[in-house]
Amino acid sequence: MIYGVGTDLLKVERIHAAFLARGERFARRILGEDEFKIFQSRYQRNENRGLLFLATRFAAKEAFSKAIGLGLRSPMSWGIVQFVNAPSGKPMVKLSEPLLSWCAERRLSFHVSMTDESDMVCAFVVAEIQANETQK
Repeated sequence: MIYGVGTDLLKVERIHAAFLARGERFARRILGEDEFKIFQSRYQRNENRGLLFLATRFAAKEAFSKAIGLGLRSPMSWGIVQFVNAPSGKPMVKLSEPLLSWCAERRLSFHVSMTDESDMVCAFVVAEIQANETQK
């Protein structure tokens, strides 16, 4: 059963401006530790690829916060939800406490889609309630 749906569409120039103004501090505020390592690697190879990565993660976190219905209120915060790729390349949600427990109590799982163009990024998140074993 669907718990919630969230989407976010974002101009990359907005993230670029924030990064230029605040630098690495901005990226560290938005990204979790695993994401930050990926961002650094991509940014060092190609600044535009790094900024697209940062922008897609920003959009995904906005979409995620909408899907769970909290916005950016506790227990939701930027760094405790991360979007990392499975070996297949599929984006996956990685949660830390206290959001991990909050989502587990509600039996939530997530489906994520992110896309980018040179000037825009979009993210879509579906939060789904997993059925109890007795309901299957």
